[in-house]
Amino acid sequence: MSQLNLPVLDLSLWYAKGESRQRFLQQLAVAARDVGFFYLTGHGLTLEQQQHILQLAKQFFALSDAEKQAVQMVQSAHFRGYTRLGGELTQGQADQREQFDIMNEQKALTITPTMPAWQRLIGPNQWPTALPELQPALLQWQQQLSDLTVTLLTAFAQVLQQPDNAFADTVKDGPYSHMKLIRYPGTATAQNQGVGAHKDPGYLTLVLQDQQSGLEVLTDNGWVGAAPLPGAFVVNIGELLELASNGYLKATMHRVVSPPAGIERLSCAFFMAAQLDATVPLLALPAELAAQAKGPASDPTNPLFYQVGENVLKGRLRSHTDVAKKHYSSLIAVD
Repeated sequence: MSQLNLPVLDLSLWYAKGESRQRFLQQLAVAARDVGFFYLTGHGLTLEQQQHILQLAKQFFALSDAEKQAVQMVQSAHFRGYTRLGGELTQGQADQREQFDIMNEQKALTITPTMPAWQRLIGPNQWPTALPELQPALLQWQQQLSDLTVTLLTAFAQVLQQPDNAFADTVKDGPYSHMKLIRYPGTATAQNQGVGAHKDPGYLTLVLQDQQSGLEVLTDNGWVGAAPLPGAFVVNIGELLELASNGYLKATMHRVVSPPAGIERLSCAFFMAAQLDATVPLLALPAELAAQAKGPASDPTNPLFYQVGENVLKGRLRSHTDVAKKHYSSLIAVD
């Protein structure tokens, strides 16, 4: 595979306004329409900050099994915490990665029989006592990435020729944020599914990679690699943006191939969606854009919902069957 198969966009052009901003929007429109993936530079987050997050990831995964299991996700009805190697499924197959998930830090709601099931997602994160510096660093990083994605969401509104506040009601109380530290161990076997082929369910995803390749994107020319570009995030469009634009914007299949034996890959993925109680708008596109909208490419076995909480919970239940069985058995029985 050749290197840098994806467009590289410089967000400093957006901040510069004027003609520079228009040039950025033109580039964003092409990347979002044709590929659904791009590198983002000029975002204002330093290489030192990025390296610090990856170093914390390395420290977390170096903790003992007992220390990691003390914050295992199965203990959390809110899908927060540590997932062992092979503990998450994509397309029904086990992913060969271990990970640590956090979301918005919130107080759990009192469960009542009439509340929507997705409200059980709201709650606190789990944090390892053996690595106390992790909590403040990750919560600050998550907020910085959340702010960055809100800026990008405004840019996408302009690409779609909508008012700047087209998505504002869906993130007015803060977007739904989901971040994970991920470790992919090397393998010498034929089972090299670091993460199986999938689309992301939210508005936008930002991926911070270390120096090891593995992320691949499905294009019209087949699978291409998203090789690490120092200082850049890999950004991809999620299904909610595809849904809101009636398929004008493209949510793209992607996967991660495990590194070879003796090598590990570390990354930090940040997923931004509308707040859980929001309903994704179906935007009224101008005629020239509407004519190019293909409709959202929903998988018949995994339908999309405009209600965000339902979408998020559906994905969590499919991916983490141990948490689903322990905390959502009544839903599984109904489904």
